[in-house]
Amino acid sequence: MIHTFIGDLGHFFVVLSFVSAMVSAYAYFKTSAANIENPSWKKFARIAFFVHSAAVLGIISSLFTIIYQHYYEYHYAWSHSSNNLPSHYMISCFWEGQEGSFLLWIFWHVCLGLILIKTAKIWEANVMLIFTLVQAFLNSMILGIVFFDTFKVGSSPFMLLKDVMTNAPIFSMNPNFIPEDGTGLNPLLQNYWMVIHPPTLFLGFALTLIPFAYCLAGLRKKEYKSWIKPALPWATFGAMVLGIGIMMGAYWAYETLNFGGYWNWDPVENAVYVPWLVLVASIHVMISVQKSNTALKSAMVLNIATFVLILYSTFLTRSGILGEASVHSFTDLGLSGQLLIYLLVFTGIAIFYLVKHWKNIPPDPKEISVYSREFWIFMGATTLCLSAFQVLVPTSLPVFNAIVAVFGEKSNLAPPSDQVEFYTKFQLWFGVLVAVLSGTGQFFWWKRIDKENLIKAMSVPLSLTLLLSAVLIMVFSVSNWKFIILLTVGIYSIISNIFVVAKLLKIKNLRISGGAVAHIGIAMMLLGILASSGYSKVVSLNSTGLLYNREFSDDMNKENLLLFRGKPQKMGNLTLTYKGTRMESVEVPTYLDQENLQNTAIPFRMVTTKDVNANGKTYFTKGDTLTVFHENTYYEIEYQNEEGKKFTLFPRIQNNAQMGFVPSPDISHYLAGDLYTHVTNIPDPEAKTEWKEEPQKQVLHIRDTFYINDYVAILDDVKRGQEIDGEDVNIFAQIRILDRERYYELKPAYLIKENLVRKISDENKELGVKMTFESLDPATKTFTFAVATTQRDWIIMKAIEKPLINILWIGTILMGIGFAMATFRHYAENKQVLK
Repeated sequence: MIHTFIGDLGHFFVVLSFVSAMVSAYAYFKTSAANIENPSWKKFARIAFFVHSAAVLGIISSLFTIIYQHYYEYHYAWSHSSNNLPSHYMISCFWEGQEGSFLLWIFWHVCLGLILIKTAKIWEANVMLIFTLVQAFLNSMILGIVFFDTFKVGSSPFMLLKDVMTNAPIFSMNPNFIPEDGTGLNPLLQNYWMVIHPPTLFLGFALTLIPFAYCLAGLRKKEYKSWIKPALPWATFGAMVLGIGIMMGAYWAYETLNFGGYWNWDPVENAVYVPWLVLVASIHVMISVQKSNTALKSAMVLNIATFVLILYSTFLTRSGILGEASVHSFTDLGLSGQLLIYLLVFTGIAIFYLVKHWKNIPPDPKEISVYSREFWIFMGATTLCLSAFQVLVPTSLPVFNAIVAVFGEKSNLAPPSDQVEFYTKFQLWFGVLVAVLSGTGQFFWWKRIDKENLIKAMSVPLSLTLLLSAVLIMVFSVSNWKFIILLTVGIYSIISNIFVVAKLLKIKNLRISGGAVAHIGIAMMLLGILASSGYSKVVSLNSTGLLYNREFSDDMNKENLLLFRGKPQKMGNLTLTYKGTRMESVEVPTYLDQENLQNTAIPFRMVTTKDVNANGKTYFTKGDTLTVFHENTYYEIEYQNEEGKKFTLFPRIQNNAQMGFVPSPDISHYLAGDLYTHVTNIPDPEAKTEWKEEPQKQVLHIRDTFYINDYVAILDDVKRGQEIDGEDVNIFAQIRILDRERYYELKPAYLIKENLVRKISDENKELGVKMTFESLDPATKTFTFAVATTQRDWIIMKAIEKPLINILWIGTILMGIGFAMATFRHYAENKQVLK
């Protein structure tokens, strides 16, 4: 049965939310007309926004019901969900698609709008006017209405599968066909970071709208400076959330993807990074305006630019214009024109108000001095903007090519082939400037300082910086001159800002130290990036001198380690042992040995051939069926150091329907750094096992010892009476193969039924051994076995040391704390003004 009601209800809520947003915008426009608030229109505007909020919650409830109840007649549920998906990943399905992520963005706008209605006071009408207009445009992205069979507005998440896949033959045969299962959530996104990273990132996007709305409200009200105070806490909060969201994505990439790092300068990564840089620049300029009325025009331009860049990043990632340039971009759902209109409309509105009021905006009161706080703030903001511009231009080359193509010309400009090298060679120096400016600017401590006092104030921090830098350069043998500069300025920024925090702690005014704490965090992030990326070290070196494969690259042959299953292999001061393939089940709190699982007709359902025990508890008994994540195969690698201490890593290879076989690392975390391990090559899982043509014959008595593939084996016993597959087993053997730390059992069988002989071989893939019970001789009490061997199971893996990477993550946390402190401070100051 097709559940049409829930889809119709959801679509009704979509239309209602769009209409109510437009009504609220119009009512707020009438409220703010001529800068004289009309109470009746204001009340009506609020009611309309409350209706809009309820409608958005209705959309979310309807779509989540469709996903959670597995209503696969709906294209969105079929595309992003599946029967075996754990419930905690169901929420990730919600925002995997374009429509769901737009809806998440809309939801955050609803939450923020309700807060603004309560807190904006005299600014409510003008701020909410902009806010609701943006919300209406955003709502139009999920409207899903087609006019005159050609003009499409939005893409609805409530489309039936048969209405999307109109050419599928199944629907011509059976219009009410409903798939039994969905295609599922991309396995790469089945990660706890993907549950919290998108909501955090989209909250950051939503927060950039508030300073933008306050800025335009200030222009409309001709209150050119007073908008700064209520907008500033929202800007700092937005910078905190967006910055943390970006770093959450970086950590997801670090532990899920296999490029060996956390930032790859992918166009989608850049598209989010650029607005954050401009937002941080705008915060500094807004602080300067608040303190000294300097750079008011710059504050307005940067606030507008931040929100416009958010819209531009949305266009880049969702219009399909990036094409093959990014692995993160969405496919085009036919919204590229609508996204472009969205971008141009609000860019045009902002430019209109800015140009209209430009002459009336108060100019800077005087020329700023090099020894003033405003100069150093402006230099910092300029550096951040230039850094953003350097990233923005190459990232936008696909847009430039598309514009050229519109005029009938062809442009072959392409993003850099080696993105990491290209961007790093520029961004390194912007990082140096940021560290120098964030350290030096603190000495002015919001007041003018002369040259003599500046030298005096800087003498102790500079001396400590040079001393500590020299020690670290010698201890860690830093020889690259670029790294020496970055190390020195990073330490300088940390020490300078620590001095500020210490001074504030001394006068018991720590609440205003948010900026200094954030600067310390960012400087630590620079040092963490320097250590973990600049001094990462491949430790899985091939010391045999042999090539694994002539078709492999030099790096593959030289920087990877071949591990045969069960055979210890040295890697520096560690001994590695590949233990075999494992699988994961949500029903068992440990990895499962893949050899103890048998496939069924359903890929994610498998039968266990042994009891499954974990933590002293039996979860499944032999013959039970359990649910597994069949896309993922984990490779158990045991590490043992020279003192005998052991730990185990489980890097995986994922059979991803969209991306093929995708390796993901496993990471061992230490205080001094990480050991990053991923599998780079495996035997073809579809290939048939090739046994040596001539099996070796072994004639044995019970308790005889013999050799198999370099292992010692013992024929422990021969027994009668076992029943296998309905046959009477006359004889089966128990053969024990000894390894260093464990033993393996093989049980080849010799069956006789109705004068027919059937030989059942037993094999062990880990050892590359297959034994067949050939015959028995009652007179001599001997038993003959055929022993076939093949190449043992193997993997090729790569291990990288990431020294001091924890400095990066600690710096991220400190940056967030600093922004949070600044947010609370500015919010308290604004609250006092409103009183």
